[in-house]
Amino acid sequence: MRLKDKVALITGGANGIGLATAKRFAKEGAKIILWDLSEKGKEVVEQLTKEGHQAIFAKVSVADEDQVLKAVDSAHKHFGRIDILINNAGITKDRTLLKMSKQEWHDVISVNLTGVFNCTQAVVPIMKEQHYGRILSASSNVAIRGNYGQTNYVATKSAIIGMTKVWALELGRYGITANCIAPGFIQTAMTDAMPEEVRKQSLAHIPVGKWGIPDDIANGYLYLASDEASFVSGICLTIDGGAAR
Repeated sequence: MRLKDKVALITGGANGIGLATAKRFAKEGAKIILWDLSEKGKEVVEQLTKEGHQAIFAKVSVADEDQVLKAVDSAHKHFGRIDILINNAGITKDRTLLKMSKQEWHDVISVNLTGVFNCTQAVVPIMKEQHYGRILSASSNVAIRGNYGQTNYVATKSAIIGMTKVWALELGRYGITANCIAPGFIQTAMTDAMPEEVRKQSLAHIPVGKWGIPDDIANGYLYLASDEASFVSGICLTIDGGAAR
């Protein structure tokens, strides 16, 4: 097993990519700390436990620094270490520039960007003490190519690429790597809610001719979290079927 006895903290782990990552990591031997605002997270952890895996759940808003600090402390006391952080939690509030409200801007920034900062800053002291850690964050291929009506979302996903490169420089001396993944169009509840015309247009721009599934991204996280990627740091791995241009 590629993650045997590693402890992985996954934010936004109740659905979609986060859920697929939690399941995949558990099968590879990881102990799971699952955070989400949805109570479905409890069900996920209960199922993982029934299957013989070690997992705990906490209802946490990553935008709330106090909640993050308390939840990290609790998880650290429970498992004794935190080896992997998956900054997966994120939201969208799309609107064109001239129609976007300041609240829509701040809401997305607070979760997608400040939330990543909060979680990473809270976990790194533990990783530093261990002299081991994997920081993995969710960017997006729209950070590379832009996307109509997503000023706030694209700003956060572009910033994550920059922060990842900074953390790779700052933390490598402590045995910590930092990388991010830029998914393309992945079939989740969020994308299922998109208008059919938008879905058709997105498919037309994917060279491999199909949408991705959450497991495609979970596989990428698995590689970057494993010892196979011990010499990989500061990169953004794009997984989008060739769509980013």
